Amino acid sequence: MVAETWLYTLASLALVSLLSFIGIVLLSLRRPFLEKMLLFLISFAVGALLGDAFIHLFPEAIESGTTPLAFGISALLGFVIFFMIEKFLRWHHRHLFPHAEEGSHYHRFVQPYVWMNLFGDGIHNFIDGVIVAGSYLVSIPLGITTTLAVIFHEGPQELGDFAILISGGLSRMKALFFNFLSALSAIAGGLLTLLLGSRIEGLTLFLIPFTFAGFTYIAMATLIPELHHEDTPRKLVVQVVGITLGIAVMALLLLLK
Repeated sequence: MVAETWLYTLASLALVSLLSFIGIVLLSLRRPFLEKMLLFLISFAVGALLGDAFIHLFPEAIESGTTPLAFGISALLGFVIFFMIEKFLRWHHRHLFPHAEEGSHYHRFVQPYVWMNLFGDGIHNFIDGVIVAGSYLVSIPLGITTTLAVIFHEGPQELGDFAILISGGLSRMKALFFNFLSALSAIAGGLLTLLLGSRIEGLTLFLIPFTFAGFTYIAMATLIPELHHEDTPRKLVVQVVGITLGIAVMALLLLLK
């Protein structure tokens, strides 16, 4: 039974990690068309991040036993940490490219929110690994249904993540590579859960609000200001539709629970 649990868990998490390659769908698009699509995809990513934070992560934290006060403290700590990370990345960016102009090639190449998104998504994937492995420790059928829920949940978000990495200046192949590295943290979370069992639950209680803080910070403090650079009425409509659709997709995923 133990061997079967490990086999199902690792196979499921490998499948979940492969979702990071969903960006291949966009690789077939010509660069000019992809650049036109980025405005919608970034808007979709904003909606998906906020929807995931408020529709999935916040309720999940409360259901798992986190008190509102503990959630608030952990989330605020997360905000401060992500603020410090962004400050460090911006400082590092200015020292690497001191003469880079706003909108130039070098300014676009290493946008701080690229690495922040990878970091936040890596933590989220780690939690997914914990959840999937924990479900398999209960029963194989529960593990399978949980895996399906994670797959449907991760698909739209991975598409948005890929768009964020492209928008931040990474090449399409580098975006796929780094997104895949971030996805591998799900396997790390699963392995730790199988090895430590219930002892990992205390860490998860902190990581969920921390991820909530990361997703909301990335959406509100880094991506939305990027959207404000596009201020024509037509582009406003595209942004509103993209954000609304991202939230709607996350809301519809509640039907899988």
